[in-house]
Amino acid sequence: MKKKVWLCVMIMILIIGGTGLYIVQQNRFDMVEQAIEIESPEGKLTGTLALPEDSSGKLGLVLFIHGDGAINATYDDGYKPLWERLASLGYASLSLNKRGIGGSEGNWLEQSMEDRVEEAREAIAWARKHPRIDPDRIGVWGASQAGWVIPKLAGEEPLAFSILVSPAVNWLRQGAYHTRQQMLKEGRSEADIEAEIAANNEVRQLLSKKASYEDYLGAVRDGSPMTKERWTFVSKNFLSDAGQDLKQLHSPVLLMLGQEDIHVDWKETELVYRNTVKPELLTVALFPDAEHSMLSKKTADSGFRALMISLFFPRQITVPGYMDQIEQFLKKLDEPRALQE
Repeated sequence: MKKKVWLCVMIMILIIGGTGLYIVQQNRFDMVEQAIEIESPEGKLTGTLALPEDSSGKLGLVLFIHGDGAINATYDDGYKPLWERLASLGYASLSLNKRGIGGSEGNWLEQSMEDRVEEAREAIAWARKHPRIDPDRIGVWGASQAGWVIPKLAGEEPLAFSILVSPAVNWLRQGAYHTRQQMLKEGRSEADIEAEIAANNEVRQLLSKKASYEDYLGAVRDGSPMTKERWTFVSKNFLSDAGQDLKQLHSPVLLMLGQEDIHVDWKETELVYRNTVKPELLTVALFPDAEHSMLSKKTADSGFRALMISLFFPRQITVPGYMDQIEQFLKKLDEPRALQE
């Protein structure tokens, strides 16, 4: 009997140990990660530079520009599968911790979109001086709120390309769209939705009047008002609209949209980009089953499923074709250079 118990224990140890080794192996990526620091007038910025393990010559660079939230440089390792794919194509990836996160000084909730543009410019200036980086092949990848940052940045810097994932166009319209879609997902009635939209419109009127946080607290009706820091952030950015800034995109653009996105109205975004960005510069990729973060709807709706995939199959966390589309886009850009070599 004791032998059977010990045998069972040994089998369990081997299974657990083997599973752990498998997870470690799956989350070991073929690239070299370097911690970096950039000095800026607003305080030190920290982040990560991911480089190919074996490469010669100068590398292209993709600067990552985050969406909303307290995001660290790796997006809790969520960026790493894409960094690995970019490294295989001869591209480095540069991503910063948002201010107040991971050693970056300051507070991201005090930033305007213009502040974020300047932060991106500081990162690009740093990258241009790096001995491994080709200063003429620096482009950007950005998601969600980066849709207000990248077009402005393009008016200040000669970007080699822009990859935009689920970018927003207009802050107020996006908010109204998200409110409706989220409440529909929750099964709320049309009356409830209209009441919520009316309450949000009252908040927008306060924002337009530059009301204080105390005025906002006095007007809010639900039990979960935004924090004072969040109110400051929204006050600085609620008029954001990329419509005119998109005209400043003068290099190739890859627009990636998920048709299950309840945060951003992908149809409006596609229409605005097609009507504003020069057709010869724009590539649009639509993913029928993708939500805002390029996860499948099934994965996005299940925290357990997302965790299991990220542990056991991290390169498959995004919808099929997402990273392939980025690879095809960059390879096409690199074709003229490859022919010259």
